Amino acid sequence: MLSCQRHLFSLPEGLHYLNCGYMSPLSRRVEEAGIAGIRRKRVPSDIGPSDFLQDLQRVRLLFATLVNVPDPARVAVIPSASYGLATAARNICVAARQNIVLVSHQFPSNVYVWRRIARSEGAELRTVEPPTNGQHRGRDWNARLLESIDRDTAVVAIPQVHWTDGTLFDIANIAERAREVGAALVLDGTQSVGALPVDAERLKPDAVVCAAYKWLMGPYSIGVAYYGPRFDEGCPLEETWLARRGSEDFRRLVDYEDAYRAGAARYDVGETSNFVLLPMLVAALEQLSDWGVPEVQVYCRRLTESLASGARELGFEVEEEAWRAGHMLGLRMPSGQDPEEMSIELASRGVFVSLRGDVLRVSPHVYNDEADVGALLEAVRRVVV
Repeated sequence: MLSCQRHLFSLPEGLHYLNCGYMSPLSRRVEEAGIAGIRRKRVPSDIGPSDFLQDLQRVRLLFATLVNVPDPARVAVIPSASYGLATAARNICVAARQNIVLVSHQFPSNVYVWRRIARSEGAELRTVEPPTNGQHRGRDWNARLLESIDRDTAVVAIPQVHWTDGTLFDIANIAERAREVGAALVLDGTQSVGALPVDAERLKPDAVVCAAYKWLMGPYSIGVAYYGPRFDEGCPLEETWLARRGSEDFRRLVDYEDAYRAGAARYDVGETSNFVLLPMLVAALEQLSDWGVPEVQVYCRRLTESLASGARELGFEVEEEAWRAGHMLGLRMPSGQDPEEMSIELASRGVFVSLRGDVLRVSPHVYNDEADVGALLEAVRRVVV
């Protein structure tokens, strides 16, 4: 079992940072990899053709292992979740009168691209709302989601975990239903992959897209995506030279080659061999591998279970355990509570979480411990009691 890993980070004393869902802090290991990358460009003559591919291949392997993808060539390196989702949308055929299934209030990157597709193709954008009341919100929301997928569904584009409150979606049953009707399943894993186990070989989604700066513990402006067989002959957003077959031979780059490298390399962002961001992402993925994603989830769940119990006593509504992720907990504030007052009190005590509507989103990681949970509960108690 993991113990608190705060010693691997540079978080100051007195800071209770329970906000990995907003942005993870960089570990010292990742920070040092970035600094080394910056220094490397001091002498560019030391950077050879093989250096353009080495870290790239390492990222593909590490991410493939993380989500249980047998073939690392199916992993692309992207600059953002929106880029990865736009790539998926460009290569899925959506016809008039078909529908695209989303869940309510999911992150904008996984909404805007489908709104555009729906408008341009005359398709229906089908947004599944959660129940407004009742004790089984997560369970009933999942039931509504499954019911919304029918023979006219072209795409199911959802997260594994809802970004505002940690609601857990039953991806196994959703994936099975999508395959049954022939719909593409596009998962935004930004708020789950790295903290919650994802088995792509078993689930067989068509795409899993992740920004790296949250639960992958990496830097901003880089991410990774898995693209399944549905995308094997697809059209990328940009035509990069390094994605072409044989491009490792710099002497022959003007012997233009229309064929792409095997797998998902065609979907890599241009200048993908970033000599600062890629080493940082390698270091972050290696650190996750050392910890183990199941162990991260268990560690975080111990903290959120303790928090959920204390928050309920203070009048907050908390999702049932079966329908919430261990690494992200949404606390719905008591009726009449002023979110701004809550936010000010938390900040004054060095407690950092995210406020999403009437929900306090708490997202701990392995650098947190019970003292952080206690500080949050004490701050909340000052406002609601």
